[in-house]
Amino acid sequence: MEDAFELWSVTAACAVGHYFWRSLGVALSGRVTVNSELFNWVTCIAYAMIAGLVMRIMIFPAGMLAESELIDRLAACVLALAAFYAWRRNLFVGVSAGVVVLTLASWARTLG
Repeated sequence: MEDAFELWSVTAACAVGHYFWRSLGVALSGRVTVNSELFNWVTCIAYAMIAGLVMRIMIFPAGMLAESELIDRLAACVLALAAFYAWRRNLFVGVSAGVVVLTLASWARTLG
């Protein structure tokens, strides 16, 4: 019973923290101009975090992705980016191309 209380307490604390920052963002969103230096800085930080996460996943994967070869992951990433830009920045096409390339490359390695 004590474990359930701790779990619900942590869940409630996370929900309160999450909705606090969300509501603060909604309250402040009307005051931030899209072309401001602050907004440009936040955008750069967001892109840097995404790039770092992608590189972390590519170089040091976990779970099932760790079973694939680095060259397969890199090829899938390059071809996904190429498909993304070739189809006028269509995210669905880019992600689908990456999944297909990685799946086919991993499958081809099991054949030979």
